[in-house]
Amino acid sequence: MTISIASTRARPVPAEHRANFNHLILDIAWFGVLNGSAIAFVAVYATRLGANAFQLSLLNAMPAVVNLLFALPMGRWLQSRPLSRATFTTSVLHRWFYVIWVFLPLLFNDQGQVWALVILTVLMSIPATALAIGFNGMFAATVPPEWRGQVVGVRNAAYALTSVVVVLACGRLLDMLPFPLGYQVVFFIGAIGAALSSLHLWYIRPADEHRRPSRGDSLGDWAKPGESAGWQGLRLSVGLRFLTRANPLSSRWFNPVRDPAFRKVLLLVLGMHLALFLAVPLFPLFLVREIHLNDQAIGLGNSIFYVALFLASTRLDPVTRRLGNRRTMALGILVIGLYPALLSQATGPALYLAASIMGGTGWALAGGAVGNYVLEKTPDDSRPSYLAWYNMALQAGILIGSLVAPALSGWWGLTIGLIFAAGCRFLIGVLIWRSE
Repeated sequence: MTISIASTRARPVPAEHRANFNHLILDIAWFGVLNGSAIAFVAVYATRLGANAFQLSLLNAMPAVVNLLFALPMGRWLQSRPLSRATFTTSVLHRWFYVIWVFLPLLFNDQGQVWALVILTVLMSIPATALAIGFNGMFAATVPPEWRGQVVGVRNAAYALTSVVVVLACGRLLDMLPFPLGYQVVFFIGAIGAALSSLHLWYIRPADEHRRPSRGDSLGDWAKPGESAGWQGLRLSVGLRFLTRANPLSSRWFNPVRDPAFRKVLLLVLGMHLALFLAVPLFPLFLVREIHLNDQAIGLGNSIFYVALFLASTRLDPVTRRLGNRRTMALGILVIGLYPALLSQATGPALYLAASIMGGTGWALAGGAVGNYVLEKTPDDSRPSYLAWYNMALQAGILIGSLVAPALSGWWGLTIGLIFAAGCRFLIGVLIWRSE
């Protein structure tokens, strides 16, 4: 991997930040390898093994259950630890499970493999909960506000680029190799990407991780919008101050539910992810069983998704500067709503490929802006507690949406289920746009 923020045409990066920024980009680039291989095809693999809508929903819902159970304890655990080391450790504990995926065909029959994937997903979700919370805090501690838009734009582009290349290659491999050997190779590629992603997390050293926050700053002041713009929580009215084991303020555990502004954030985040995940378990069933796409066609659609994500990510910073984080997120969700809407009308690959363009474009906006929107409402001396509650709202939305999805397909069929999910995405997009 040779992707470097210093090699982009953006403004030059100060020397003291260059190494951290490059490792952040290489981390996500190798994660794109994991995403374009194991993650991209695991639901398709389960579908080809005979998984039903309920089992596919469990693959999405069980991580949400684990997150809801462990988010607050993990947030408290992170509150008293250096985020960079904790992030690396939890990434290793989470990602070694991808190695086990490679050997599933040797250990179980088809239905046994489906249930093994569900159980492994539960186990790997425990360290993943701490990883999700810890990485957000580490990113905020590593990247100054004025650089976040640029860093996340390059990260998203690197993620999309490696995902595109790998998903195309894996789709081709799956058509060339016999079943299930092809999927074993794909899962092995994902395990390598996961390991190298964690390696780059090890080298990240946040300069501000142990800076003492000012005692004079108030919780309310830190939650007010300000003037800077970027990714992962800018528009803060004061400079970021970071957690430290020794600082008594950083050990305080605020209850974000008592913060009215953050309550609204939690409700919107819950609604966003509920609407998004209403359709997710239905997609592989529709692609494999309704329009009968092969792995190469599915891989092509995934690659188009990431090309669109790549191109739209290059415009994330100017769009968020113009619209703000909340409305950028809303616009992205409205565009993402076109994915199930178009897919529901597909009888072959053409509309699926068109839908993939909408999905990638929308996710570049919504996925890039949601972190900004959340962290701009998050006080710096209590970031783990606020991010833990954010993670709980996110996972609750995923859980509810994933569990409702099989009911939709059972009641109305896959096509009507996709249309209903599209309507929900449009509705939550409008609500977020109009909220203040």
